[in-house]
Amino acid sequence: MTHTSLKTTKIAMTYQRDWVRQLREDITGGQKFAFVNADTPHELFHAMGMPIVTNQWWSAVIAAKQLSEHYLDRATEMGFHAHLPRYSSLPLIAELDGDPARQPWGGLPNPSILCARQSSDEHQKVFSLWSRATGAPLHLFSAPGVPNPEPRWWEIARDDWEQLYHPDRLDLMVAEMKTLITTLEHMTGKNFDLDQFSQYMHAINRQEAIFEEIDQMIAQAPQAPLRISEQIPNVMVPQWHRGSGWALEHAASFRDEVAARIAEGQSVCEKERIRMMWIGAGLWFDTDFYTAFEESHGAVFVWSMYLPFAADGYIRTIGDDPLRALAARISLMNEQLHQPPWVNEWLVEQAQRYRIDCALMLVPRHDRFSSYGSHFARRALEAAGIKVIEIWSDMVDRRDWNRAEMQALVAAELDRIS
Repeated sequence: MTHTSLKTTKIAMTYQRDWVRQLREDITGGQKFAFVNADTPHELFHAMGMPIVTNQWWSAVIAAKQLSEHYLDRATEMGFHAHLPRYSSLPLIAELDGDPARQPWGGLPNPSILCARQSSDEHQKVFSLWSRATGAPLHLFSAPGVPNPEPRWWEIARDDWEQLYHPDRLDLMVAEMKTLITTLEHMTGKNFDLDQFSQYMHAINRQEAIFEEIDQMIAQAPQAPLRISEQIPNVMVPQWHRGSGWALEHAASFRDEVAARIAEGQSVCEKERIRMMWIGAGLWFDTDFYTAFEESHGAVFVWSMYLPFAADGYIRTIGDDPLRALAARISLMNEQLHQPPWVNEWLVEQAQRYRIDCALMLVPRHDRFSSYGSHFARRALEAAGIKVIEIWSDMVDRRDWNRAEMQALVAAELDRIS
């Protein structure tokens, strides 16, 4: 049966559009907000009622508005080196460009606080420059390494996270989170309620458990019941609002709609022959690429990291210390998605669960994954019998993207599989 858009996709997109409109009105109207990196504890800001703008999300917004070429050219003119990671630095360049009228929303007001985790060499420098430009205070989280990383981390991350992440690392992150909480209490005039926060963390676990149900259904379905272009908004929009009543309700509705499609035998490609996984962040300026090979090769993208990581990366047994459980959720999130040995075995396990034939790996030349993780992830997947096609481009930089060339490259590789 021909695929049609899910009702929940439209609901999620409408909700997010309305939320973004309200966020814009609030912060451009003078409400305090935080500008934060993606791998920081957003839960603390949510609990304190502090709106956030996430660095990588704002980067995707800039790219979607077709502005990345201008700002990355400006980065060169400003004297930044050519290997600056673009996904993380694009918003800073837009800020330093000094022409807010060109930016989405007419530019961001100065944030009340900046927050980043030092999970990549450039993050502390990028956010330090942002702090210098705007005068906003900066809270940096440490990112100490784990001396004996567990490649199959997801098998123990939910319950045995003390063993997995090490007490000293968790102690450090909890201490740094408490410092941030004190700062947010002063900024908002609110007191942090640990009991309410514990309830909030339990609600997030319930939401992620629903996503786990959906993940298992899609992996086990005979054919792909929906495209990853519909998976992503139905997962990521609730993740922006994780633990809220709306997010829980939407996750359940998404589960029910996916289950109904599978029960009815619906699929996005009746002649599905090749099951594919997309490794890396979204190709935010050309998401139509995800459907480019369905008709020609029966090749369907059935996997992206956002849905399966909802369970493996977020569910943590709360116990009597929700802050420590949050530290266990955040303290290696970026590493588990992008760096060896964490990412290697997880991708192989995911590929096997989803019966993947071919993986497309987005390799941004100037980002951490391309330097530290992609080579090892590719070798692990190939050793498991998974064809890997590397797409050397960037999530937000159209200058490195030639749609016709990339489509021809992938098609030629798929011909060998067919």
